[in-house]
Amino acid sequence: MLTIRQMMRYLRNTHNMSIKSQQAHALRNLGYYHGYKGYRFIRIPQNRIPFHTFDELLAVNAFDMELKSMLYSKVMFIETALKSYVHIFNRSLTYYKTFASGSRDYANFFTKRMNLRGSINNTLKRDYQQHNQIVDHFFNQDRDIPIWAIFESLTLGDFGNFFWCCNKNVKLYTSRLLKLPSNLDADGELTRDIIFTLKDLRNAIAHNNVIFDTRFRTKRISPRLVKLLQKETSIRQIDFQYIDAYIILIVYVLMKMQVTKKECKQLISGYTASKESLRKAIPSSVWIQILGSGTRNNMMLLKEYVTRL
Repeated sequence: MLTIRQMMRYLRNTHNMSIKSQQAHALRNLGYYHGYKGYRFIRIPQNRIPFHTFDELLAVNAFDMELKSMLYSKVMFIETALKSYVHIFNRSLTYYKTFASGSRDYANFFTKRMNLRGSINNTLKRDYQQHNQIVDHFFNQDRDIPIWAIFESLTLGDFGNFFWCCNKNVKLYTSRLLKLPSNLDADGELTRDIIFTLKDLRNAIAHNNVIFDTRFRTKRISPRLVKLLQKETSIRQIDFQYIDAYIILIVYVLMKMQVTKKECKQLISGYTASKESLRKAIPSSVWIQILGSGTRNNMMLLKEYVTRL
């Protein structure tokens, strides 16, 4: 493995990047493999950022860390709140019965339901072995674990699958609690789309992975979710290859959960300030590649949306 000094020479000679001798500690703290190699491209490794100086790379890293810092509490709040919004009744995991018995969809969702039960059991077993206080309390008294306690242990992805397996009544009830427009959510599935869209961001933040360019996204974003956000916020340029779209989604959900306008505007202002700091530190062409040409207008419209509610 190369020493820090050897890495600095490598950056200068191989990548034509100016790096100062006194930045050795900054490179060590950033990490060559996790840091430099993670921040040298946008979304895919082939889309390299033409850094001229190490300061430019540090600016992208700082922007990424600021994003994770400002979004972590918001995403965790939404995850916790969503779990309390979903009211489960007896025999609620019956979405598979929506389809004809023996059909492909029936088989797919029945299998999903069975896989979910296995995943829940494995999660509870893990938490019991790790002496989770809530799970211990019920297991040691040989009592059934209530749904709220199960939700405490579920990952956001498993919770999304749980919601997906619920019947239509549960989904529509949740949609009404969130005050989602019924003309855009007639089947109650938009909550599922919100959960799965936020899941990838939540996991990336929790594992301290790079998020500034949305490379964490694992699945295609639901067109219905994009249409919802466009119609509700009057923002037309919503593209989830840019982090703007996740800011818009988070603010939208927070407003639906009755979070104050002040708190939502603080998030928008903090994000805007971080973007502007990045703009001053890197070439404008790279800034636009990262954030998109419509980012300023998007945040202006998002603030107007919060104000008029």
